[in-house]
Amino acid sequence: MSSNYSLMIHGGAGALQHIQAEGSEEDFAQSINGILEQGRQKLQQGEPALNVVEHCVSLLEDDPLYNAGRGSVLNEYGEVEMDAAIMNGQDLAAGAITGIKNIKNPISLARLVLKKSEHVMLVGHGAMEFAELWGVECLPDDYFVIEARVKQFQEAKKAGKMVLDHEDIEQEPQRKFGTVGATAFDLEGNLAAATSTGGIVNKRWGRVGDSPIIGAGVFADNETCAVSATGYGEQFMRTVLAKTISDHILFQSLTAAQAAEAGMAYLVSKVKGLGGVIVIDAEGRCGAGHSTSGMIYGWIEHGGESHFQLT
Repeated sequence: MSSNYSLMIHGGAGALQHIQAEGSEEDFAQSINGILEQGRQKLQQGEPALNVVEHCVSLLEDDPLYNAGRGSVLNEYGEVEMDAAIMNGQDLAAGAITGIKNIKNPISLARLVLKKSEHVMLVGHGAMEFAELWGVECLPDDYFVIEARVKQFQEAKKAGKMVLDHEDIEQEPQRKFGTVGATAFDLEGNLAAATSTGGIVNKRWGRVGDSPIIGAGVFADNETCAVSATGYGEQFMRTVLAKTISDHILFQSLTAAQAAEAGMAYLVSKVKGLGGVIVIDAEGRCGAGHSTSGMIYGWIEHGGESHFQLT
């Protein structure tokens, strides 16, 4: 059996002290390594990259350590409102959903949009109708709303501001950007990427970030790479960062690590952007970059050992 498969997952980026306030390094390491090993088993068995990124992101959504699925932050109405997207590098097929509620695994609904819909993105009420049509699992509010997120929401309301996950209400922004994602390279040489989020605390006006936007928070093309991003969504949208990283590989023949570094340099130079990315290129090489003091991620490159990073 070939070992030429690779996998990366992330659980958000931001100020290191605020990442550590959400969970210990041991908590995150156990979570990330466990999910990587589940993904490894699927890739070893020959499952396609698209299945693997969906599965890994669904596991991240199930873990209340992260701001996606269960444990998502609350919007201005005290509700959980989630976004997700997934993309297949083999044919550029993509599915995205935004502004949805009560869906246990938003990434699986995004996958259904890719498979069963002629559209790329569905939003709000229509996305929920689509979910009902295909029997997607829904759960009550109390599954999603955890005590720590309620406290965050109350503090944000009191301060009269929107905040990004674990930003300090009382001081200047020390943010943690709570998005999760995965990229994979399978035994057939196909790439895929997926990203999911609960957005920002106390978000208003139907705000949508980069996570469900193809080319901003997620992108995959077998010719170049697979990318999943986490950060200040508006900055990633304005720079179309995931596609920008792909273009660095296409036009400059960079490796995943070089393209991740170049992409983050572009984000910072253009908009002083905050966040991070995981990248797997068409050769199965892994790379990551972040402009924040911390990022939670892990990887398996070419079937090798699992690695965890919180830095």
